[in-house]
Amino acid sequence: MNTRRTALACGLMLLLGQLTCACGNSPTGADIEQPPVPVARLVHQPGTAELLQLQHKQVPDMSLTVVREVALPGVLNTTGQISFDDRRVANIISRVSGRIERVFVSQWDYVTRGQPIVTLYSPDFMTAEAEYLQAKAGASTLAAPGAGNDDFGRSMLEAARRKLELLGIDSEQIAQIKSAAPFFTMRAPISGSVVQNQALRGSAVNPGDVLYSLGTLDEVWITADIYEDDLARVKVGQQLEAVTTAYPEEVFHGTIARVSPNIDLNTHTAQIRCTVKNPGSRLKPQMLAQVRIVVRPGQALVVPLDALVFEADSYFAYVDAGGDRLERRKVVIGTWSQRGYARVLSGLLSGDRVVTNATMQVNELWHEAHGERS
Repeated sequence: MNTRRTALACGLMLLLGQLTCACGNSPTGADIEQPPVPVARLVHQPGTAELLQLQHKQVPDMSLTVVREVALPGVLNTTGQISFDDRRVANIISRVSGRIERVFVSQWDYVTRGQPIVTLYSPDFMTAEAEYLQAKAGASTLAAPGAGNDDFGRSMLEAARRKLELLGIDSEQIAQIKSAAPFFTMRAPISGSVVQNQALRGSAVNPGDVLYSLGTLDEVWITADIYEDDLARVKVGQQLEAVTTAYPEEVFHGTIARVSPNIDLNTHTAQIRCTVKNPGSRLKPQMLAQVRIVVRPGQALVVPLDALVFEADSYFAYVDAGGDRLERRKVVIGTWSQRGYARVLSGLLSGDRVVTNATMQVNELWHEAHGERS
């Protein structure tokens, strides 16, 4: 009995030892040979763009979305800034050397045409007036019966009158000159508000110095930006409406007066200048306004925002080039009314398939393929 028990125990111990050895020699997960992970690489082809060779399984979340063309509404909305119509602005300048003797108006005052603005002291006025009075007396003498030289007298008088006009003295003021004096009162050439005041009593002036700037706000300009894709939809004379945050319930009406011949290379926009009626002078220079222009319908390209990567002041998208290859393109975009989308101004075409959902990962692989980090 003892012999049989001993044999059975030895057999169990031998079996247990074999199982232990078998478990000790089994391969682990680290010992199992794994398939190589594909590496993204750049493909250079003569005459074509640099492409990123990338298999879909390297970025499982990556998907492709088609760039589509959508209908543009018949209303074009943009933002503009209000400014003076420069045809309704006048600078009052000094035409002589002298001194400011008296000022009659100040900043933001409203003046009417012909109203006294400033009095200047200058010997130039006295000299010119004396020459005029002398020429006037001489012309009368030469025009007397028997003098026979009235043409010369008239030419001298005209030259003296012309000199006074060049100094800024108008015909009405010239007719009132009775004696030569070094003082001259300048008057407003237009009705408007004093938007700039450089005239200080007692200060010296030189020819060409700006003393005042006057502007009228009966009509103002609104300068707005239009994307180049929309330029064909706007034209001079087109009607528009403008609304400001200061007067949100009031609509101001105007027309497009100018379209800039230049395009901004950074924003791909052109400026339009609109003439807008301003009853009550409520619109002020430097105000912002929302401009609404009724235009004919059009088409626009849109792309999901998650298809874009922003780097170095530019946007980029990865476009499917076929054969597991992607082309990196610079894209210029504009605002779009639909949330999550941007309007494509350049860089993509209708029907292009772009990477979405995993654009940042693809961009990382692009930089790694270049041997750099994004």
